Amino acid sequence: MTKKESFIIIDGNALLHRAYHALPPMTTQDGILVNAVYGFTTTLLKIIKELKPDYLCAAFDRKGVSRRTEDFAAYKAQRIKQPDELYAQIPLIEDVLTAFDIPVVESLEPGWEADDVIGSVVTELKKQTDLKKIIVTGDLDTLQLVNGQTEVFTMKKGLSETITYDETAIVDRFGLTSAQMIDYKALRGDPSDNIPGVSGIGEKTAIELLKNFHTLENIYEAIDSNSKKISEIKSKKMSSLQRRRPAIFQRAN
Repeated sequence: MTKKESFIIIDGNALLHRAYHALPPMTTQDGILVNAVYGFTTTLLKIIKELKPDYLCAAFDRKGVSRRTEDFAAYKAQRIKQPDELYAQIPLIEDVLTAFDIPVVESLEPGWEADDVIGSVVTELKKQTDLKKIIVTGDLDTLQLVNGQTEVFTMKKGLSETITYDETAIVDRFGLTSAQMIDYKALRGDPSDNIPGVSGIGEKTAIELLKNFHTLENIYEAIDSNSKKISEIKSKKMSSLQRRRPAIFQRAN
């Protein structure tokens, strides 16, 4: 059997933040802070060595208001602005990528984040079944993109410990399939992005619901039909379910 070629897309912002916070300050002789540049570059070399990709590209968030605030005004409202010294290292990281001849992929329209671009690229490539897609990120929202052709390579701790999520690894960790991850987020919410879930539902209950009913739509139907099982779960202080999943977590076609 011929080995599949591999295509890696790097979530530049996720790796930038991870490197910046994992490493102590490092400066050049001119006093320019480069700890994120160093961490990003060492991780890039690790990726190239271990994964041996045939193709590589990267994506970054850009300045400006995210389009996701159009769907949910309080999106990331709790986030504390990172130091300017972090963002000042992005051009230097892009210089590193240029030196490696790795392109930075961007949206033609403003307001789209790096993971929006990543999702678009992976979706665009899904017809190429002979190409293995690997997303390098620290953002587990991308687990919804995992399938037989796509994996997520992420850092567990700092920059040294990594894990690759394929379909089996997602089931092993969450007990759910990649296709259920959007409904899982809709039920549980996403505190890191300030997106509320359903009142009274945490990680365990969200997983239990989806294991029993498989989809959010089935949960709604169970509520409407007064299912005995859903009544048991409701007795655990599940007060209500929203009638639609947050627009941020819409399924890709």
